[in-house]
Amino acid sequence: MTQQRAGARDADTGRDRRESGTGATTRKGDGRRAGTRLRLFTAAVEVIAEQGYTAATVDAIAERAGVAKGTVFYNFGSKEALFAALLEHGIQRLADAMGEADTGQAALDALDSVVMAQLRFFEEYGAFARVLLAEMWRTSWQDAVARLREQALGVYAGALRRAVAEGAIREDLDVETAATAVFGMVLTVSIERRALHPDRPIEQVHATLVDLLHGRVSG
Repeated sequence: MTQQRAGARDADTGRDRRESGTGATTRKGDGRRAGTRLRLFTAAVEVIAEQGYTAATVDAIAERAGVAKGTVFYNFGSKEALFAALLEHGIQRLADAMGEADTGQAALDALDSVVMAQLRFFEEYGAFARVLLAEMWRTSWQDAVARLREQALGVYAGALRRAVAEGAIREDLDVETAATAVFGMVLTVSIERRALHPDRPIEQVHATLVDLLHGRVSG
């Protein structure tokens, strides 16, 4: 009987080890795939920013990422699916950065912080900013546009609504249009600064945008 119990324990231990090993292997595989997808995102945004979406090829993206062409299709299925996933990934990261800036402040101060967060994000990810401006408004990417409106623009809209409630800006402000305008203004200025005025301090750009913004919405 004792031998049977010992045998059962050994069997359980072996099964636990196999299951543990399988779990570790799965996690390792998931980590490798996530790393590959990130490399493809980085390569795709660089190639598309340089060549435009239409001219960019899967071969060029794969070469830039240092992977085989089949790796792109294995992970995404097509160039269209890769770009859609790229937009979703980038917009989520942008929205997270903007949302983290909108915490525990008076509404106008929060608005200023969100503007700076967007500036800093596009300072770090300039290629994504160019892709966003040039490619996103095509009808093919309406799901991505909806996500941008809901998430990234939603951060601005939320801060603006709070500012209206606090009496800091006009009650008749069209919040949705204002949120779109602020986002577009910061996006365009970010690209212009990187292309034409790379030595201009980001703090100076932020101060100018904030002065303009306050003058337009709080008058």
